[in-house]
Amino acid sequence: MSSDPCVRPRIGDVPVTLQVSTRARRLRLRVDPRTREVLLTIPSRTSPRRALAWAAEHQKWIEATLAAMPAQARIDPGETIPLFGRPHRIDWQPEHSRRVVVADGAISLGGPAESVESRLLRWLKSEALTLLERETREFCVAGDLEVARVSIGDPRSRWGSCSSSGNIRYSWRLILAPDFVRRATVAHEVAHLVHMDHSPRFHALVETLLGEDPKPARLWLRREGAALHRIGART
Repeated sequence: MSSDPCVRPRIGDVPVTLQVSTRARRLRLRVDPRTREVLLTIPSRTSPRRALAWAAEHQKWIEATLAAMPAQARIDPGETIPLFGRPHRIDWQPEHSRRVVVADGAISLGGPAESVESRLLRWLKSEALTLLERETREFCVAGDLEVARVSIGDPRSRWGSCSSSGNIRYSWRLILAPDFVRRATVAHEVAHLVHMDHSPRFHALVETLLGEDPKPARLWLRREGAALHRIGART
């Protein structure tokens, strides 16, 4: 194993992320379906060298699992990505305006072809922040609540979070999901402004704010959320 902390260990040609855990009782190897990252959890008293030797015995499983997973979906001209849960084709033409236009199941833009992905990612994040901030404040008005700040990011394990100081942060990828999924996530985080837990009172407030059962939205994210994480480059 390399002594350079910036160099990730590998099993065959596959890089592995080591996660030392004080709570783990045994070695655990898994592949994150959102990012295709190979994760090796190591109990704190187990040496990384021994853990990697154990993981190497599962090289065929790692390779087979990765081969069965869809690859990252590039945001390139001609490709299709979801927007508000509906498929949209990326319609790049050199004669189009550089401004992004969404209409009739297409996301149209011009400008340099080589920068389509980076420009669309910036546009998606800007649109996501505008929409999520507006909906957050709508739910706050309905619940007579106040949010300190709304922001977006690209977390791997959460669709939203609410701090004790009243700041709410969302995954920008919620703009790719259907409206009912996004709005249920917003109601969930706004309810945390009152209850910083997942008690029955918290869940009751989520449903009151949303005006409907949020369970279908949670089920959708469990079933389809990994696919959203495979769209475009991570930040």
